[in-house]
Amino acid sequence: MPWEIQFHRKGLHLPQIGWWLDATRPVDRAFVSHAHFDHFAAHREIICTPGTAKLMRARLRGRRVEHALPFGHAEQLDPETTITLLPAGHIHGSAQCLLEHARHGTLLYTGDFKLRPGRSAEPCAAPRADTLVMETTFGKPQYAFPPAGEILAGIVAFCRDTLAAGATPVLFGYSLGKSQEILACLAEAELPVMLHAETFRLTQVYEKLGLVFPAHRRFDERESAGHVVICPPQWGESSFLQKIPARRTAVVSGWAMDRATLYRYRCDAAFPLSDHAGYDDLLRYVELVQPRLVYTVHGFATEFARDLRARGIEAWALGQENQLDLTLA
Repeated sequence: MPWEIQFHRKGLHLPQIGWWLDATRPVDRAFVSHAHFDHFAAHREIICTPGTAKLMRARLRGRRVEHALPFGHAEQLDPETTITLLPAGHIHGSAQCLLEHARHGTLLYTGDFKLRPGRSAEPCAAPRADTLVMETTFGKPQYAFPPAGEILAGIVAFCRDTLAAGATPVLFGYSLGKSQEILACLAEAELPVMLHAETFRLTQVYEKLGLVFPAHRRFDERESAGHVVICPPQWGESSFLQKIPARRTAVVSGWAMDRATLYRYRCDAAFPLSDHAGYDDLLRYVELVQPRLVYTVHGFATEFARDLRARGIEAWALGQENQLDLTLA
């Protein structure tokens, strides 16, 4: 008997065991893959890693029943089902969940993930599974990312050139995950860094979890000259950016592969360093897991499922219309 996976606006539901996966509205019981706001809500009971639990407490008030499982530890969900959390490589504490059921077989849910080794997240695992539910944010060939070393060299050169010109380099990255990855990647460059207040607060949580970062300070507009500033994405007229009159801005995002990103964020530069798997790594991940059946969610789910079917792998996009492929002689 195969796994039943129900797609809802508030998340994925597994009715055979009564648990949700990354529900975005309050439910009774949910697995939370990581602490980004679009992957959790005020649930009554959750399963997550200890790192995600601490980051959630820093972002969401209220009480809940927390089952904080270390990576690799198999926990009994019910008499027939065990759950094991494995690193997803997305942000610190991010996890995939591997469910093993006596009659349904194994189901692996990735949540957001990346195969590229990061400096602020645990290395991604790729276990074997019968059924794979995978995130496909960048599931089109145009999102095969350049080597990370090239991108990082470009970011450092941008910062040094901007400082040499007497301006302040401002790097846009989400306050949780991307900003800490940028900060860690600047370690060898030995550039003075200031962090937006929210980014600074969440970086302190990372440090309490045992991560080590290069020297940095909370943003102070009176002393920002000569520093690299890391902050959440801002518009050119935002009150925060107005505190930095002489500035050059750059967005750090996988969407930088699109030329329009530069104009959307009104930036001087864009660098495609992503916390998600690019197209080539999505394909590689499927090869490593070797599932019998793949379900895709998020981003270009329909397109990636179609590409997998063209490779002889049964794959369907959850919550999308899947057009059957016909081969004409």
